[in-house]
Amino acid sequence: MSKPATWPFTAHDTRNRTRNMALFADPGFVKKMLDKILTGLSAFIIGTISTLGYGGVVLMMAIESACIPLPSEVIMPFSGFLVASGRFNLQIVAIMGAIGCLLGSYLAYYVGAHGGRRFIERYGRYLLIAPHELEVADRFFERWGSLAVFLSRMLPVIRTFIAFPAGVARMKLLPFTIYTLIGSYIWCLVLAYAGMKLGQHWDELAPYFHRFDAVIAIILVVAIGALIYNRIKSIRAAQTSAH
Repeated sequence: MSKPATWPFTAHDTRNRTRNMALFADPGFVKKMLDKILTGLSAFIIGTISTLGYGGVVLMMAIESACIPLPSEVIMPFSGFLVASGRFNLQIVAIMGAIGCLLGSYLAYYVGAHGGRRFIERYGRYLLIAPHELEVADRFFERWGSLAVFLSRMLPVIRTFIAFPAGVARMKLLPFTIYTLIGSYIWCLVLAYAGMKLGQHWDELAPYFHRFDAVIAIILVVAIGALIYNRIKSIRAAQTSAH
């Protein structure tokens, strides 16, 4: 049977799609692509901080904390290198980094508290989020929010996104501010100090942190997968018992 005239894909298109899918399944190709992205981000970060000074540190860390994965593992060690070169002061760098984290976290917090919460209340069922789970999150952040925010500010990957769920749960703003600042200051100080000690070799830190990033990302994916599986299983069990 001949294909309709409106058939959207030719054999050439199909071969291209298959070849592209094979490329993305190749770990070596994916690693090269990620390395190119990281190189571009690093150049952007270095150029911004070199031009804007302390203001660049604030800006870069604000972006990193607003749920945009800009690597603080590049921002703060490079700033530490500038401490070693005499351009920056270590304590001021750490404080500027913490202030940037707080500003970016405020943005993510308010998005979560207003638009994010309304979105979940309205469409959460499509994401397998039950209404009572917002109440569970509220109670969690009311009881453990300060500790969760403090510890999360010192964990790669998680630190970038913690402000959004804190906003969705409407954690009290004062403890959110205090513990975001303290946790971020410690994180920024440690990274900047390491960069200062390594000097011109500050960029050797990044690969070690990226391995840790990958471990945390895998743990999060597994946890989310288990949560979705259990939720679907519960829904099916409820439907079976209803019948």
